[in-house]
Amino acid sequence: MVNHDPDPMRGWRRVKGVRRSMVKPILLIKGKGGLGNRMLSAICGLAFADLTGRTAIIDWRDGSYAPIGTNAYPLLFQTPITQKCEAFDPVSTSVSPLIWAGNLNLTPQEMIEKFAPRSHSNPLAYRRFCVNLADLDTPQDIAVFWSYLPKFKRIAHHLRRDSNFATRSEKDIIAGYLEQFFTPNNRILQQVNTVAATLTAPSIGVHIRYTDRKIPLGPIKNALRQKLAEMPDASIFLATDNADIQAQIASEFSNVHHINKHLPDDGSRLHWPTSDIEKLQEAENALIDMWLLSRCDHLIYSRHSTFSVTASYLGNMSRTQLHDVDRYSPTVVAKRWVQAYA
Repeated sequence: MVNHDPDPMRGWRRVKGVRRSMVKPILLIKGKGGLGNRMLSAICGLAFADLTGRTAIIDWRDGSYAPIGTNAYPLLFQTPITQKCEAFDPVSTSVSPLIWAGNLNLTPQEMIEKFAPRSHSNPLAYRRFCVNLADLDTPQDIAVFWSYLPKFKRIAHHLRRDSNFATRSEKDIIAGYLEQFFTPNNRILQQVNTVAATLTAPSIGVHIRYTDRKIPLGPIKNALRQKLAEMPDASIFLATDNADIQAQIASEFSNVHHINKHLPDDGSRLHWPTSDIEKLQEAENALIDMWLLSRCDHLIYSRHSTFSVTASYLGNMSRTQLHDVDRYSPTVVAKRWVQAYA
């Protein structure tokens, strides 16, 4: 789907000491936010790279899932991408958006802090730092793609007009890129297989985010009780970021399984550039959670969390398998609609 040239500088010609005119233009896909957000956003970037004939390179050096400055993406996944994002750091010409010229070594977080420090929560802030998604003919050699959430709705008209995408649903497009670019590393896969073997069928996956963002706990428990009434022998796999919630679910329900991972004592957000944890190990643990949720027969979750939404894509789950406690929440639905089209 995306072309990958092992020599990142092949095709450049020198003009007065400056490298110009790349044969294959680049789409540098930056990352910010949680794993679900950045995986789905990266997939949107990969699709845009294919639409525009660019070579995609994923750059997750922001310090959330590996030490800051280290690209977490190729450490977590078995990727076909061979080019190094660091190779383009010195480039200061022919970059779109122009604001990234001379700043390709920076993260989205650093760029916002540098150029728009009051816009960290602005849903439109990404537009200043992302290539124009309305234009497939951006002439610059390097384009930068970044958005906090995927923007499939903003490129939908391009997808409908491209023969490689026109007959495929958004779900199928996402599934294809997940398979090609997001196969976890061997340690993750081994742990997933080991834990999955302990889950008796049928299995119910439950995802509860309950640190910096809290999904409704009461409806989660009610949905779980309803499923257990239908399937009293079901095993439960719980993925949460909160130690108290993990203990609470284990005390109220039987046959609850979870992996051993670090959970903050103070309920603070775990994956953050300033977090004092073994970042890569905990990133792998988060992906183990995600893949185990995807292997369950049913998933109880909130659409407010892209982590569990990504798990549902990985598992190719049907509507009958999904139990979204925020499906009818007007606030969540409206927020997701705005975020999709902004």
